[in-house]
Amino acid sequence: MRRTIRLMWVRRIVISGRRWFGDSVGADSLSHLDAHGRASMVDVSAKQESVRTARASARVVLGADVLRELTRHAHPRPEDADRLVSKAKGDVFTVAQIAGIQAAKQTHALIPLCHAVPIDQVALDFELLHDECAVRISSKVVTGSAKTGVEMEALTAVSVAALTVYDMCKAVNKGIRIEAIRLEEKSGGRTGVYTALEEN
Repeated sequence: MRRTIRLMWVRRIVISGRRWFGDSVGADSLSHLDAHGRASMVDVSAKQESVRTARASARVVLGADVLRELTRHAHPRPEDADRLVSKAKGDVFTVAQIAGIQAAKQTHALIPLCHAVPIDQVALDFELLHDECAVRISSKVVTGSAKTGVEMEALTAVSVAALTVYDMCKAVNKGIRIEAIRLEEKSGGRTGVYTALEEN
């Protein structure tokens, strides 16, 4: 009985999907679902290799206590004023940066239907927002010879970097929030340039 009900729901979802997206996968459809609503890895064999870039961002709301603790151990040099240095776990930004780079390179192992993409550059920047007691993390990923984009790599980079910041600061505040993870822009490939709208 349960199997029958489950199959009915699956059939209903597939029919609904066809109503919205059509029987074939197109430019504006869910590309990882086939005509029957099943998960499917996109075939990129016919695509041309090209330079592709993507930028993503995330915000980590630390709280006043974490910000105070971190800046208390900051480097004394003026040029290092915005670096977060934890006496217990080392340079927070550096560790998070390395984590983000590693994650970008392993995106295909983390997200099941992502392709393994040859990555030529991963860059992460950290901006300390004193008024918001937060850190804004930005990533840029570039590939010069891929048949698919690197949006997921850019998003994975900021996500794992943000999780690393949380891990290194959770002893002071377990209520740290990770939020506003989004794709900022991408270029290259058939769909060309995408730029996110400004936040309201």
